[in-house]
Amino acid sequence: MAKSYRDLKVWEKAVDLVDESYGVTMVLSKSEMFGLNAQIRRAAVSIPADIAEGHGRDHLGDYLRHLSVANRSLMELETHFLVITELS
Repeated sequence: MAKSYRDLKVWEKAVDLVDESYGVTMVLSKSEMFGLNAQIRRAAVSIPADIAEGHGRDHLGDYLRHLSVANRSLMELETHFLVITELS
């Protein structure tokens, strides 16, 4: 196992996804400032945060549970992006 969550490629990619997600929210209309923007940002930030938190757990079951939560946040984020595509 990696010594630090920062050594995990999946965590690095999740942080990149946060950056990309914030970029998307910057170009959405002002009417979505507190709608989809907030949901997108929250879901995006949850992904690397849950990966990191799970990595810090002592038991594999706890780690896997946090990875599952991160995966659900990823699916939520994907859905938000699909909604944006449909609304465009």
